[in-house]
Amino acid sequence: MANQPTTQDNAGAPARVPRRVLTRDAVVASICGFVVVLMVGASYAAVPFYNWFCRATGFNGTTQVATAAPTSAPLERTITVSFDSNVAPGLPWKFEPEKNEIDVKIGQVVTVYYTVTNQSARTTTGQAAYNVAPLTVGAYFQKLNCFCFTEQTMAPGEKREMAVVFYVDPSLAKDSENDTLKNITLSYTFFPVRDPAPKPVAAGEAEQRKGG
Repeated sequence: MANQPTTQDNAGAPARVPRRVLTRDAVVASICGFVVVLMVGASYAAVPFYNWFCRATGFNGTTQVATAAPTSAPLERTITVSFDSNVAPGLPWKFEPEKNEIDVKIGQVVTVYYTVTNQSARTTTGQAAYNVAPLTVGAYFQKLNCFCFTEQTMAPGEKREMAVVFYVDPSLAKDSENDTLKNITLSYTFFPVRDPAPKPVAAGEAEQRKGG
């Protein structure tokens, strides 16, 4: 018969350790390992889920993406929309709105412009993040067009005008919690992109490169 694992008791005599204890320890260890793997997987899944949740609900000031303008006429109620612009460290750009604020009617489609200038002597790439304040208004701030969805590559000294097209959803007027709302702030921050995505080469450029 195979030898059983033993331990020393208080008197120094060997004591047997039941096999079921060893089996139980192995099961516990397996369960702990599974839980760790599950938690790691959940942490990776949480990022896209959080982004989807913010876009769907406007949580944390995340604005909505509209595909069409409102079908109804704008309301008479107006709200002042202020524009904030920031550049993160490491990106040598000057970034500012054309106007600091404008008054818009709820449901009115509006186009505003920001000016971006690359103040360095080298080509740089940035991408903008955004939100609105108060944070709870994100669900009603609808953007039809925005420069924040793509990387922006600027040549040395280049100056560019970028448009934002948006409207405040008329359903905001039905939300009693926003009856006293007078001002919305749309805020953008450009961050540097260290490894910009390569752009596809046009057919004509490809032929020129072959010929060269």
